[in-house]
Amino acid sequence: MSEVKLAAETRTEFGKGAARRIRRDNKVPGVLYGHGSDPLHLTLPGHDLLMALRTPNVLISLDIDGKTNELAIPKSVQRDPLKGFLEHVDLLLVKRGEKVTVEIPVQTEGELAPGGNLLEHVLNALPVEAEATHIPEVVTVSVEGLEAGASIHAKDITLPSGVTLAVEEDAVVLQVLQAQVEEAAEGEEAEGEEAAEA
Repeated sequence: MSEVKLAAETRTEFGKGAARRIRRDNKVPGVLYGHGSDPLHLTLPGHDLLMALRTPNVLISLDIDGKTNELAIPKSVQRDPLKGFLEHVDLLLVKRGEKVTVEIPVQTEGELAPGGNLLEHVLNALPVEAEATHIPEVVTVSVEGLEAGASIHAKDITLPSGVTLAVEEDAVVLQVLQAQVEEAAEGEEAEGEEAAEA
């Protein structure tokens, strides 16, 4: 798991006007909370934060005002719906050795059985509990040769050492559906013939 160092500054200005000024300086307002401490309002470097957030569940080492170092993981990220820039980020304070609950993206490998079947991701991300400094970036699941009707449950996925499920073992993560395009097309043709006869 990658650890990214970011320089952060505490901020004393709040509200929409202050947030706009921060974003104009290519920075992002954020809040650091957790462990029962008071929320700490921060200003973070916009580009560096954007690059760090490309990694799911990235571990961020914060150098706050050049005085204190804290570890955090992103908990909530708000983006502008049209332009996509970062508007605000909530960071959860973590300690080395501490277990946290996060969602890991599910990635698939292999080819389904022939026949035009469709793979449905019931869960795009798998909720797990892992040590804060050893959160896997992704879990990879083989779908090689799966036929229509097959499904992969949370308990079927091999997790790295020290990582446990934070979801029901029987939760369906992936399932294979039978393609229904041809049947629908045949049904439409039959309807068309009936309409022509009438």
